[in-house]
Amino acid sequence: MPPTSQPLRKLGFLTIGLFEEEDPRRGHESTLELIELGEQLGFDSAWVRHRHLQYGISSPVAVLAAASQRTSRIDLGTAVIPLGWENPLRLAEDLATVDILSGGRLNPGVSVGPPMHYDRVREALYPDTGDIEDFGYDRVRRLLDFVRGGPASDFDGTEGFEVFSRRVQPQAAGLGRRLWYGGGSLRSARWAGEHGMNLLTSSVVKSERSGTPEPGTSQEPEDFAEVQLSHIRTFRAHHPEGERARVSQGLVVIPTDSATPQQRARYQEYARRRLPRTAAPQGPARLMFAPDLVGGSAEIAERLHSHAAFREVDEVAFALPFTFERADYVQILTDLATRLGPALGWSPAA
Repeated sequence: MPPTSQPLRKLGFLTIGLFEEEDPRRGHESTLELIELGEQLGFDSAWVRHRHLQYGISSPVAVLAAASQRTSRIDLGTAVIPLGWENPLRLAEDLATVDILSGGRLNPGVSVGPPMHYDRVREALYPDTGDIEDFGYDRVRRLLDFVRGGPASDFDGTEGFEVFSRRVQPQAAGLGRRLWYGGGSLRSARWAGEHGMNLLTSSVVKSERSGTPEPGTSQEPEDFAEVQLSHIRTFRAHHPEGERARVSQGLVVIPTDSATPQQRARYQEYARRRLPRTAAPQGPARLMFAPDLVGGSAEIAERLHSHAAFREVDEVAFALPFTFERADYVQILTDLATRLGPALGWSPAA
């Protein structure tokens, strides 16, 4: 087996936290139980997705506040909060509060861009300012400034019996270094590096080519791993910490070592249905998708060791599939921690 450039240092997992409309508490409890299980298995981090107006976690910061009181060691992250739905000042307050409650374990991941289906939610979300809202990188910069102690007001001091601060309170020491950008393009990777963030790169990236080759020319198909590798190297080339800048990779990985025959068949069918989208860039944004990795841990480790982008990272947050059952997630997490992680050079936390 060809070695990676370095052993895997941090192993995490990512869940969407689905729930049934008629019983949302059960779904949220199940998510919290998975995070507790992750800590027991020695995972370094647990991450939750963000879903608005769907049957998934709409308030990951609130869910992680609950998780912070049911765990003691595991890092807790968001992958990612779309800032188009957020006020950066208010979000900075919430993040700092949960980081304090967790004892400094929060790892917020964010992204930019208009909210999904913006034309359909604009009147509810921004009824007075919808046409002038800026959904670009400046929204991240504002969040960074507030979290890192920049002024949010031009007044501090005492007014009557109340004391005011110019900065977001509480101030959470170290949180500014634990902010992640969920980027899938060279432009985003460079911006995140220039602003000293960490980089979350997932199973989705943007093609860096135009859609149509010049007449009379041909192009080799783009390779997902090579595109992702270019993003990682661009990020580090523009980051103050260079090669030491943190990058976490988030492929969909499903080990089957202890799975039942029925589970294996279901997992393979899940990956088979999703495979066609990996053949070429999809949609106007020309998104490229990585194939899901399904199989025994030895086989998956071999495939990861040959993945150009994986060889550049020493931490991962493998994504759990969206629609599986609790027993499936328990089996997958257990195999990740006891089989695949060690095969990649990782050791569980005490």
